[in-house]
Amino acid sequence: MLNERMVGLGTQRSVIRELFEFGKQRAAEVGAENVFDFSIGNPSVPSPAEVNETAERLIKEMDPVVLHAYTSAQGDAGVRQMIADSITKRFDFKVGPDNLYMTVGAAAGLCCCLNGLCNPGDEVIVFAPYFPEYKVFIEGAGAVMKLIPADIEAFQIDFDAFEAAINEKTKAVIVNSPNNPSGCVYSEETIQKLAEVLNKKAAEYGQPIYVIADEPYREIAFDGTFVPYLPKYYNNTLVCYSWSKSLSLPGERMGYIVVPDQVENQNLVYAACAGAGRSLGYVSAPSLFQRVCAECCDLTSDISIYETNRNLLVNGLREMGYHVVEPGGTFYMFPRTLIEDDIAFCEKAKDFNLLIVPGTGFGCPGHTRISYCVPTEVAERSLEAFKKLADYYKNK
Repeated sequence: MLNERMVGLGTQRSVIRELFEFGKQRAAEVGAENVFDFSIGNPSVPSPAEVNETAERLIKEMDPVVLHAYTSAQGDAGVRQMIADSITKRFDFKVGPDNLYMTVGAAAGLCCCLNGLCNPGDEVIVFAPYFPEYKVFIEGAGAVMKLIPADIEAFQIDFDAFEAAINEKTKAVIVNSPNNPSGCVYSEETIQKLAEVLNKKAAEYGQPIYVIADEPYREIAFDGTFVPYLPKYYNNTLVCYSWSKSLSLPGERMGYIVVPDQVENQNLVYAACAGAGRSLGYVSAPSLFQRVCAECCDLTSDISIYETNRNLLVNGLREMGYHVVEPGGTFYMFPRTLIEDDIAFCEKAKDFNLLIVPGTGFGCPGHTRISYCVPTEVAERSLEAFKKLADYYKNK
């Protein structure tokens, strides 16, 4: 007898991936220039030149036996030192190499944290709209996802609903800011209130409640938007990070977990994350790109292109009558659909070769995610298709 849940996960692709595959098929039929694929968060901006230069230098200069060998299970010590120094300097928050665990991207980091922290039946709180894989990761760790409905006016946190949802089974809260899919950035006021609520509830139940900060979009923030570093506000915070977006390296799957000294029973929590990595087979992240990312960890790709695309689309869509909360970061926006049924709306968009993702899958019906990490000229040309879609519903 097979694990039916795993069979289901293996045979039912995500809506995002299905749209992405449909886009490739449609491009073959009508030409790629006529398809406006806003389905997947695959960076269109190239990595900084230093990334390839660093990889080439390491390949030429390092002993290949060392370069391509296993590192320590938690990551190369020198790599962790460089990243810790960067975090300490950038956020004025002291971190050392033994606070870091190198992972195969942020997804692996989340799975290590969830499997390390959770026992069967524990609850993990998630705020809508949310990245759909959170449910898979949480349930894979034997826990239960508890969803807080979205504040669709600003995409901050509904604290009444949040506080009511916390109970003796609450083990962790996932915080994703800048957020996929809304692009919102939680304000400092929101983070301070979050910490206040969690400290009160942890004291009430006599046990820690952890925050897992999922931060692959940390550097992609616009107009000088301040992105709070959560461990500075709440002690029991673990940070999961990836260079997939900041350095445009999604295919290299490189990231890390930070377990700060301030976390209650830090040595045991770190050991639990490391043990989960061992159990899941995530030990010793790829050696070459550990070193590349460490040397390039203070760089970013040219995020100004994403800001240009954001401004172009927000302004254009609003002029057509779409309701859009302006994203503070990421390369996503989450406008309301022009009819209540977001799935039908996104299906109709295909008629105009517009590939956008229904909000239902993100826990927020009546919206659609637009992933605008595309060349700017694609964003510009897509406005005509968005206008045709809007006109279809106005004239219906």
